[in-house]
Amino acid sequence: MGDLPGRAFLAELARAAAAETLPRFRTEGAVINKLGEGFDPVTEADRAAEGAIRALIEARYPEHGIIGEEHGSVRADASHVWIIDPIDGTRAFISGLPVWGTLVGLTVDGIARCGFMHQPFTDELFLADGDGAALLQGERTPRALSTRGGVDLAAATLFTTTPALYAGDKRERYDALEARVRLPRYGCDCYAFAMVAAGHADIAVEAGLAPYDICGLVPLIEQAGGVVTRWDGGRPEQGGDIIAAGSAELHAEALEILAP
Repeated sequence: MGDLPGRAFLAELARAAAAETLPRFRTEGAVINKLGEGFDPVTEADRAAEGAIRALIEARYPEHGIIGEEHGSVRADASHVWIIDPIDGTRAFISGLPVWGTLVGLTVDGIARCGFMHQPFTDELFLADGDGAALLQGERTPRALSTRGGVDLAAATLFTTTPALYAGDKRERYDALEARVRLPRYGCDCYAFAMVAAGHADIAVEAGLAPYDICGLVPLIEQAGGVVTRWDGGRPEQGGDIIAAGSAELHAEALEILAP
């Protein structure tokens, strides 16, 4: 698609971020808590990686907007806006678990059209360029991604970060969904959505996401053949309570349980 940057530039962004994150993974870097109460960690790696991504975008597309988790917004009212989460899963990062990733998405008039999730430790780049979704890993031949179809709830694998995300009637709805699936798994952050896109899992559910938590993943799910929305069925780009599924049929089945 002519108005999108193409696979090579997306891969360049991923490499630039990895040059900042990977050397700091499983080291004793400083961790800062962004909350006065509770725990919302940020590291030097988060800030350096976002800075590297932003510098490349500014040089190539100075008219585009940028919204980043760590360094704020510029030109957020532009038609093309990049949404950046330099490390999605900072808790996993500081715990030494390789299920964090760098998320970058490009929205055009509010719709996420291309993006990626990159896990540098495993050297996996899950990428959607507007023409399809693919996995790039080292020197291997890129592999097209496709969600797993023909699965109903009774046979589905479900990911969420933790059931503790949900309270009140949301917890009741989540528990009702989990009770219907074959295999629930916890704690994989953005990696869960990549597994849905790759056809290894069937549903990913989260609550209270920000735009930078989901925009890079929306094109990946959709261009692999899946469906991703809010729990109320609306578009997911602005975040909120999110569900992704490998097929429209499975998404509808799960949404009937989760919808407010």
